[in-house]
Amino acid sequence: MTTETIINANDFLIEALVRLAINVAVLFIIIKLLYNRYSDKKGNLFAFFLMGIMIFMLCVVLKDVELQMGMALGLFAVFSIIRYRTENMAIKDMSYLFTVIGISAINALLDYPNPVRGTILVNSIIILTIFLLEISFKKAAKKKVVKEVVVKKELTLKELEKKRAKKEQKMLNKAAPLQKHQILYDNLKLLNPDKLNDLKTDVSTRTGIKIEKIRIRKVNLVAGNAELDVSYRIEKPKPENQ
Repeated sequence: MTTETIINANDFLIEALVRLAINVAVLFIIIKLLYNRYSDKKGNLFAFFLMGIMIFMLCVVLKDVELQMGMALGLFAVFSIIRYRTENMAIKDMSYLFTVIGISAINALLDYPNPVRGTILVNSIIILTIFLLEISFKKAAKKKVVKEVVVKKELTLKELEKKRAKKEQKMLNKAAPLQKHQILYDNLKLLNPDKLNDLKTDVSTRTGIKIEKIRIRKVNLVAGNAELDVSYRIEKPKPENQ
């Protein structure tokens, strides 16, 4: 092993370690600070970190043996699909997984004209895009939740009003029980069952009391009258507001 080979190996190792450090820092921002904050699933953090580091290492090795980019992408794509076929993942989680894989491959394989500015620019664009998308969709989700809560409250108020009205009606009915009285009625034409409403209206008009129920006791065709049992309520007068 010559001195030049050792120097080249050291340069490759240092470059790989620097790229790895940058990749881990970017993964920490994306996974820990963004995904962990805006997602309810915390169990994917370990898988995302491990996937990002493994994809980075695979790309570094594949780059060292001078395989084509298509071969590299195909290998870690197949690897990720096999790993995650056993569990259904949400679209958002799959998007984060693809982002982790993509940014790890970029940090491992892409040779920037200016290593510092190129790395910062590409990674910053990806991080800023994720942050802006999370904020915008989070605001939209909050507006939707607030709207649903308002609608639910309105429905609840309407239900409470209906229940209160029914309760008041029951109290009125309980406070004013049905009173029964026997009367002598002379209009036999309205005794037909089809004219029950007309009969109630006629009796209520004559007596001045709102009749609710009528029962025929006896009909005297010779005298031209009938004995009726009428039921009505005597409502208590409402107290005047002082």
